[in-house]
Amino acid sequence: MLDLLSGFIIELRNAGLPVSLTENLDAMHAISHIPLEDREAFKYALGATLVKNQAHWRSFETVFEVYFSLRGPEYSITDGDGEGSIDDLLQQMQDAQMKGEGNGGAGGMDSLTPEELMNILMNALMNGDQALMSALARQAVQRFAGMEPGRPVGGTYYLYRTLRNLDLDGMLDKLMEASKKEVGGELTKLEERLEKDEYNDRIEKFKQEVEAEIRRRLVADRGAEAMAKTLRKPLPEDVEFMHASRDEMQNLKKSLQPLTRKLAARLARKRRHGRKGPLDFRNTVRHSLAYGGVPAEPKFKYPRPAKPELIVIADISGSVAAFARFTLMLVYAISGQFSKVRSFVFIDGIDEVTEYFKKTEDISEAIHRINTEADVIWVDGHSDYGHAFEVFWDKYGKEINPKSTVLLLGDARNNYHASQAWVIKEIRQKARHVYWLNPEPRSYWNTGDSIVGEYGTHTDGVYECRNLRQLEAFVEKLA
Repeated sequence: MLDLLSGFIIELRNAGLPVSLTENLDAMHAISHIPLEDREAFKYALGATLVKNQAHWRSFETVFEVYFSLRGPEYSITDGDGEGSIDDLLQQMQDAQMKGEGNGGAGGMDSLTPEELMNILMNALMNGDQALMSALARQAVQRFAGMEPGRPVGGTYYLYRTLRNLDLDGMLDKLMEASKKEVGGELTKLEERLEKDEYNDRIEKFKQEVEAEIRRRLVADRGAEAMAKTLRKPLPEDVEFMHASRDEMQNLKKSLQPLTRKLAARLARKRRHGRKGPLDFRNTVRHSLAYGGVPAEPKFKYPRPAKPELIVIADISGSVAAFARFTLMLVYAISGQFSKVRSFVFIDGIDEVTEYFKKTEDISEAIHRINTEADVIWVDGHSDYGHAFEVFWDKYGKEINPKSTVLLLGDARNNYHASQAWVIKEIRQKARHVYWLNPEPRSYWNTGDSIVGEYGTHTDGVYECRNLRQLEAFVEKLA
């Protein structure tokens, strides 16, 4: 069991989940108090001890289902489904339903016609018979999925083929009709709603059984390691801003709030306990009197670290808009770690949006106002970094001082316009620091119309910032 769990921990770490040695020991202790034959209890015991973030649960489930997909004889892949007690159940159902007609008596599930299979499935759903539903799921995949060894097809395709042949969309109506006949009349609205919810839940569990069976067969064909890589999905903090789906964007937003709280507390603690000052000789001598004049406990001067003034200049065009949006949300969520924050957004024109954040406590509302109200179009709404930077310097350049840290956000794809890189050089001469955050992979820099290298020459550093994890690391360094 120790080797099995150790392998599972390695798979979790490969998927990006942070699992410490202490949590590993907690998991070992937890599973010693549950029956290992209970798969659900086993899964939730591991989840309770190894998963620290709700956003990581889906990734944990995927790793668990793949890693333990073929553990135990009950999960072996055979074509002779319907043995033992399941076969007995089938026989009873056939005897009751078909009254000796059809293909019925022998052969278990393999002898059933599609219509008979559907009737048995309906009865299993009516009665909530989980064991029979599991057997039916295996039979349905065997019959309808069309799985072939070595075929490079994803599980979603096989799932679609199986469910299409089962026609589960019309199953709910059939179940409700059967339920009404069973009670001998119409159901009240409350009863109808409760029945629908219960049947929907059973149908969903059956779909999960089908999906699990497909996954088990794919693992048996391709190997657990290959399937783990195929099914592995990035954690919310590792999702790339520029390629995130709608659902991933929602998960990113959910992950941002707890991240900001954690980051703000960490930065405050870092300032409070930072030991950057020189040795305080007089204070050391004074405290040494308690040790007979021996300077056993050196004392240091603790200068109060100055909070930087932050100026953010963000490209909000096209695909980089999501990156700029999340960066602004993070910066303003921890604005207490800066003495002052000013924000500017641009496409080919540039506009200050600092007031949008001051007038509301809801950062999402401020971002919405930026997207709808900010004056960022000069000519055609295509990125023109050179013109935007030049306008910024003319209007606001005099307000940059030695306390200012300037943060530039964008992919530096300038549509072959003039770069006006001299503006960044002038800003660097006046500011404390100038950093550039680029949401593109480093391998894309300085290709096509990207001129990030031309701008980067005049900065304190250009950083790849494709996801929330990289953004967090940079902001911690910045503050």
